[in-house]
Amino acid sequence: MSQTKPLMPHATASWLVDNTALSFDQIADFCGLHILEVQAMADDLASSKYTGRDPIHSGELTHEEIERGQADSNYRLKMQKAPVQVSRTKGPRYTPVSKRQDKPDGIAWILRNHPEISDAQISKLIGTTRNTIAAIRDRSHWNIQNIQAKDPVTLGLCSQRELDAVVSKSAKKAGIDAAAPAESTTSDDRQALIDELRAEREAAAKAMIEAAQEAEVEAWLEAKRAAEAAEGQG
Repeated sequence: MSQTKPLMPHATASWLVDNTALSFDQIADFCGLHILEVQAMADDLASSKYTGRDPIHSGELTHEEIERGQADSNYRLKMQKAPVQVSRTKGPRYTPVSKRQDKPDGIAWILRNHPEISDAQISKLIGTTRNTIAAIRDRSHWNIQNIQAKDPVTLGLCSQRELDAVVSKSAKKAGIDAAAPAESTTSDDRQALIDELRAEREAAAKAMIEAAQEAEVEAWLEAKRAAEAAEGQG
């Protein structure tokens, strides 16, 4: 069974790089990262600079365990205390970065098809702000020309059950017959949109993987050239 990883792997790795003599391989193994990520941190090449997180303070490691690792480069650090997982129960809905650009489209769809839903309900359902909703409603949003009304369920911004519950509650409050739903996309349209979005995201993911692989190869080549240059000077 794989070992539990630190609660904040990148921040922990950054701290270990700056404060210990552990090898990159040991740090990568303990934090569940690729060794090139650790190398980039050490060389200040990482695109995001992480604030180090002390694993000793959190109880994930001890001074003794780190000393064992520093004394033997083949030693694999052992988690001393599993991190406490933080569960979020309050606050706005979290939306993955990859889907945040879809929010305006989902908001526009709700405004067009379910005007009875209040801004507060839309804000909670989609995880957005009332200012954004108002800007899309009065067409003052900075990107209004590119916003296209799309079903938020299809976009993955909420579940069908959540949307139905909000629609039902709003319809009841407004005295609207819930049995006569507002205009919505057909099942064929929805499936076509799902297929289109899936294809776009798969293409984007493939491009990201290829870029990461190219970066890794380039880093390896640079390290090899540097090593060969050092040998030549020696």
